[in-house]
Amino acid sequence: MSDSVKYLLPEDRIPRAWYNLAADLPAPLPPGLHPGTGKPLGPDDLAPIFPMALIAQEVSTEREIEIPEPVRDIYRLWRPSPLVRARRLEKALDTPARIFFKYEGVSPAGSHKPNTAVAQAFYNREAGVRKLSTETGAGQWGSSLAFAGSLFGIEVKVYMVKVSYNQKPYRRALMETYGATCIASPSVETASGRAILAADPDSPGSLGIAISEAVEVAAQNPDTNYALGSVLNHVGIHQSVIGLEAIEQMEMAGFWPDVVIACAGGGSNFAGIAFPFLGKKLREGKEVRVVAVEPAACPTLTRGTYAYDFGDTAHLTPLMKMHTLGSAFVPPGFHAGGLRYHGMAPMVSHARELGLVEARAVHQNPCFEAGLLFARQEGIVPAPESTHAVRAAIDEALAAKLEGKPRTILFNLSGHGHFDMQAYMDYLSGKLEDRDYDAAALSASLDLLPKIAAE
Repeated sequence: MSDSVKYLLPEDRIPRAWYNLAADLPAPLPPGLHPGTGKPLGPDDLAPIFPMALIAQEVSTEREIEIPEPVRDIYRLWRPSPLVRARRLEKALDTPARIFFKYEGVSPAGSHKPNTAVAQAFYNREAGVRKLSTETGAGQWGSSLAFAGSLFGIEVKVYMVKVSYNQKPYRRALMETYGATCIASPSVETASGRAILAADPDSPGSLGIAISEAVEVAAQNPDTNYALGSVLNHVGIHQSVIGLEAIEQMEMAGFWPDVVIACAGGGSNFAGIAFPFLGKKLREGKEVRVVAVEPAACPTLTRGTYAYDFGDTAHLTPLMKMHTLGSAFVPPGFHAGGLRYHGMAPMVSHARELGLVEARAVHQNPCFEAGLLFARQEGIVPAPESTHAVRAAIDEALAAKLEGKPRTILFNLSGHGHFDMQAYMDYLSGKLEDRDYDAAALSASLDLLPKIAAE
């Protein structure tokens, strides 16, 4: 076998079509519902905030969706991203496991998020839209949409979860560098933000709250559309370039993964790497485990209920069937801001219900311990979100060591942590706390699930 560290594809191997898991699932995804009528959503219900091209992708069951050439051309700035064999980490762990990671931190914004940001900006530009509103947690998505907006001449307004807005000033500065406006959420700019602040002036914010503000702005302004960085089907479809490239690169390396791992908050980077491998499993019988790793303080897949729920706190979005902690749930302000979301992508949730996805929850201190070990061996400082995947990959490698059997591990390193160094400073100084969610607050939030959830 080769002793290569990096497995690189040329630019002409950037996928020409995105992959859609809906085509291969043994049971169809439950439809999104109109919150007023309880009936399945139609295109007209989504048209006020999304371009028709994205609405069509949202409900598509086609296996392949062609990537427009202008999008592929921009992808060339960083794609194909490298597949790396973590040989130094393997040695440090003294494990017989083979550890590979797909590194999405090479994108201009430093994460996987531009894979869909560029696509969404393109389709909106084609529809004549010149303004987009959105939310962001840790800032990875906000900076990615700001980057994409700058390329397509689109004005971007980002509502950033307040606790992250304060924790990550340089991520906020990056959005502004790309030309976007960044606002701490909840804000006084919207009715939904003002209502939250009236009830809790010290609210740390949440992705659900920030989504409410961004959707409200889009719904009330005919010249503005909304863009979402995770959760929705079309986002997972766009992210499939990660897994499609990884399949080809694993073939170059001469191995098929026994397990594919990614962190999971809304589900975008997990879907991006895992769904193409699941497609191979469903179509060709190629066995693979896929593991979603989430924060113990916001354990959507491991503690949430599979039910219809709103995607936002103010109930401005359609109802989606997903694993949820309830739209009123506000997680504690731990550092992995991109994973602080009350719901999970409907497609990821559905795959979990079908037994295709495993899930585990971990606290942030063990994650940062893993991130530090990884940085000191492989040189890359992972984003706090990505440390969840690193933790699970190390645990899998240590399990292989105990068993004395090799296994091939692939994980998605979804972004770098260059703008998250305060989190590492807190960990190194012993200030990082492993905070659990409030069980009473979770129970109260789940009690508020829409009645259709019990039907």
